[in-house]
Amino acid sequence: MIPPRRLRRARIARAIFAGMAVVAALASLTAAPDARGFLGGCLALLMAAIALHDARRFVIPNILNAAAFALALAHAAVLDPDAPAGEVGLALARAAVAAGAFLALKLGYRWLRGREGLGMGDVKLAGVAGAWLDWLAILVAVELAVLAALGVHLVRLALRKRPLRAAGALPLGLYLAPAIWVAWLVQALWWWP
Repeated sequence: MIPPRRLRRARIARAIFAGMAVVAALASLTAAPDARGFLGGCLALLMAAIALHDARRFVIPNILNAAAFALALAHAAVLDPDAPAGEVGLALARAAVAAGAFLALKLGYRWLRGREGLGMGDVKLAGVAGAWLDWLAILVAVELAVLAALGVHLVRLALRKRPLRAAGALPLGLYLAPAIWVAWLVQALWWWP
């Protein structure tokens, strides 16, 4: 049985998270008041769902990654309606490179340390980032996510007066998913016509 105080805090946190997701979706429509903005709003909602699920269970559901990837391909097609195949092809190439880099990191870490460091959900989410974002924005999203994850983790350890452990676990999707949307928003506001 979950204590009532803890249950109340969880409900408040979910409500705040849902409110932030709605604000992010509306910001997407404001940044790009066309099909791109609508798709960006859908991205915001999906990234919020991924972050919340990963925070609670340390798992990113395949269905959410697949939906975000499908929306990314639709988004790529909308970027150049006269020649959508080129944009879709580029999105697929970026997705393959990003997912491949995360897969190499996952396998390399397992080989060196003898334990898992990244899950396949994180690898697939990196592919989603590649499909949605330009090359530079992919790097920005990953760096944002890693710095936020480490910062939050170190602050939590300091507040609890606990030492940093090499085997500590962090839900990377909790940080990478919102970072993907933030990087998309920056692209929508400043990089695209």
